[in-house]
Amino acid sequence: MTALARPQPRILPGFSLSMGITLLFLCLIVLLPLSGLLWQLGQLGPGDYLRVMSSERVLAALRVTITAAAAATAINGVFGLILAWVLTRYRFPGRGLMDALVDLPFALPTAVAGIALVALYDRSGWVGQLLEPLGIQIAYTWWGIVIAMAFTSIPFAVRAIQPAIEELDRDEEQAALTLGATGRQMFFRVLLRPLLPSILTGIGLSFVRSLGEFGAVIFIAGNMPYETEIASLLILIRLDEFDYPAAAAVAGTLLALSLVLLVAINVMQNRLQSYLRSEG
Repeated sequence: MTALARPQPRILPGFSLSMGITLLFLCLIVLLPLSGLLWQLGQLGPGDYLRVMSSERVLAALRVTITAAAAATAINGVFGLILAWVLTRYRFPGRGLMDALVDLPFALPTAVAGIALVALYDRSGWVGQLLEPLGIQIAYTWWGIVIAMAFTSIPFAVRAIQPAIEELDRDEEQAALTLGATGRQMFFRVLLRPLLPSILTGIGLSFVRSLGEFGAVIFIAGNMPYETEIASLLILIRLDEFDYPAAAAVAGTLLALSLVLLVAINVMQNRLQSYLRSEG
């Protein structure tokens, strides 16, 4: 006669209680603040919303923000992959320090990062003094915005790609070399293909993070309307003018864009993973 199986102890509470706690936390921390934004946005009719968003200053701010975020994301996509590869595949003196430096933008206040970037790239800064004779100016230009966004969002790219590199099967790499694969074939077919979902996640998070960056950018951007003014700063200006519906319109647009991108990235990542599994 077999002994009755003992029920396994639950480390966490059951599904109902866990789901209730999760939903309560999401409502208090995420949905409640967003509901305030949506309430302010609801004060605008469709015509008023279009009037706010079609103004030249708002369109210029959105153009500067989106193009700079796209450029910063492209930079992070390339160098994030290289950094993640070096940190994962090689052992060298100072590796731990380099690994910690990748996470520094997470801990560093963005205002401090902005001040440091200005001190570095201003005409009187270390790098600015070298670039000025060449006619190159970084601070208070569009390129300054790109650098600030890349600085604050690079950890998202590295940390998303790094675990995928750690899971790569080195036996497949050796097999490919044994079968006579060239360096190009090795990179694109053996290494890059399984990393694509993680790269997509990393650059997506980097782009969304760059869209909402504020502290580091306003110090180095110069904040000139129609040239280096970002959308986040324009929201603050509208709040200072007590034009809450206009501020909510710009903020709601950025929120909607970020949400659409995150959903699209999740869908593309799942489909890409399914495709790679089926191909494998």
